[in-house]
Amino acid sequence: MPTVRFNSDISDDQRRAALYSGELFVYSPIPASLAFIAFAREIISSAFPGLDPETAQYEMPVEEYARRLAELKPIFIHHRESKRHVRNIVEALGCDSSETYFEVPKMRSSTSDGYLTAGIAYAWHPHRDTWYSAPPCQINWWIPIFELIPGNAMAFHPRYWSEPINNSSAGYNYYEWNAQHRGGHLIQYIKEDPRPLPKATQSIELDPLIELNCPPGGVILFSAAQLHSSMPNNSGRTRFSIDFRTANRGDLKTREGAANIDSACTGTALREFVRAADLEPLPEDIVTMYEDGTESRGAAVYKPK
Repeated sequence: MPTVRFNSDISDDQRRAALYSGELFVYSPIPASLAFIAFAREIISSAFPGLDPETAQYEMPVEEYARRLAELKPIFIHHRESKRHVRNIVEALGCDSSETYFEVPKMRSSTSDGYLTAGIAYAWHPHRDTWYSAPPCQINWWIPIFELIPGNAMAFHPRYWSEPINNSSAGYNYYEWNAQHRGGHLIQYIKEDPRPLPKATQSIELDPLIELNCPPGGVILFSAAQLHSSMPNNSGRTRFSIDFRTANRGDLKTREGAANIDSACTGTALREFVRAADLEPLPEDIVTMYEDGTESRGAAVYKPK
């Protein structure tokens, strides 16, 4: 069972090394994260005027709900204020913003009772982010926007930290994914999701699992190599959360990170990472270290419409 550290005051260098060995970190809300969820709540409320966003799913047809999410989420993802909040959080929790690069933050939603589990509100099956072309030193940051209800959080499956899983990641190329499977067309996926999302191709045991709960604005950190999933939501309330991913430039240059035990995907997401200090992209000489000759198969960088 991996160690879970609460409000650890170790350095970022030490924390990254621990994350690469499978440890999990949880932090209480801090002013920077509380400001971020306040900003997120404003945007969510604008999409559901006069309604409680956590129960709005019961007030409209699922097609209308998906349409509103499809308008809401890109606004949050690509808003300059979202990037500013990410910088404030990583700095507040000890990262060097001149060495820390991040991908745009995402807003996630998990509706209750199977209302919408595909497309724009996909309910994540057990997976590693490394199956989706994440670099081995990627660290995931996860923040709940509203109060979590027990049984309605994110689950980690510790047995598989060091145990390989047969999976379909060999069929995933990041550049093809950018060109074919991202964007507004997700709104059409209401009942099922036909996208070739890498999954386990063998039976896996989900128990024992670790469910980490924290207050709104709390921060959970974990390696991209951790097997994790969305717990089935039967709470009667939609869960909204924020996640973003970081990578340290020094670790990228020296190829530090968690061991790759079962990922066979191609391409790299690193062209979409920007420096926390000034939003400059990663130097090309670092990106090319992670290229594999598949750059012409799609879009090297996703360009939202």
